[in-house]
Amino acid sequence: MNRENIITVLKGIWIGGTMTVPGVSGGSMAMILGIYDRLITSVSSFFRNPRRNFSFLTAFVLGAGVGMVLFSRFISFLFTTRADVPLRFFFLGAVAGGVPMIYKEAGVRRLDLGAVMYPAIGIMAVVLLKLLPPGLFEPGAGFGPGQLLIQLAGGLIIAVGLVLPGISVSQMLYMLGIYESIIGNLSALHILPLIPLGFGAVGGILLTTKVLERLIRHAPQPTYLIILGFMFGSLPELFPKVPGGIELVYSLLAAAAGFGALYGMAKKESQRERHALIRK
Repeated sequence: MNRENIITVLKGIWIGGTMTVPGVSGGSMAMILGIYDRLITSVSSFFRNPRRNFSFLTAFVLGAGVGMVLFSRFISFLFTTRADVPLRFFFLGAVAGGVPMIYKEAGVRRLDLGAVMYPAIGIMAVVLLKLLPPGLFEPGAGFGPGQLLIQLAGGLIIAVGLVLPGISVSQMLYMLGIYESIIGNLSALHILPLIPLGFGAVGGILLTTKVLERLIRHAPQPTYLIILGFMFGSLPELFPKVPGGIELVYSLLAAAAGFGALYGMAKKESQRERHALIRK
């Protein structure tokens, strides 16, 4: 394995691990680490240079898989401790911390119909997801033809969170009501129940990458405003019980830490883009 692939594996470990945290977008993290464009191009234009793209994607997927298992084990452990509620507040703060970046990417100059309508579409998407029967996409619920099709459909939905910057795949899993189940299966290395969802996600990535790439390129403001609405709509879903006493203090500190971490990473990405423009 050459040096480039080793670096890709290490970046994959970090991106895959942080994807298990609701509020942390894998796409945004890939942007921060400078490999988002390469990932999108490698998928959408795979057959232009299949050998090179396959090598890159294999290294990334290997790293991402290792990162997801390691981080999911740690998060699963925290869910069983008194850190459970502060951890959920950290997730809440992380989602809120990504809002300024998405708003900036949308480039809203004045309040008009689109600035209100597009976020409303994102919020409506969350409402529609909540109307789905609880446990519909639960991994391991069955392997009959109907259940497999449902799992594949769930994977297609999850793919949007994997591809779009700003939307966290773990946040998407929360919306579908399967976050803790997925984390539990990953941490215990129970991979078989996750295979149908995984196939759906891979198919969704292949189907949606080019479409989403064009949307961001040709209609960035509507796209990012819809993402913003989705993020706002997901906040109540992430909100845990209201703690009391010293737990409230820890929870508020955790929320502030989550906000600061995501806001700081988004700011770093913005600075990287400015430096790239200056070099051009």
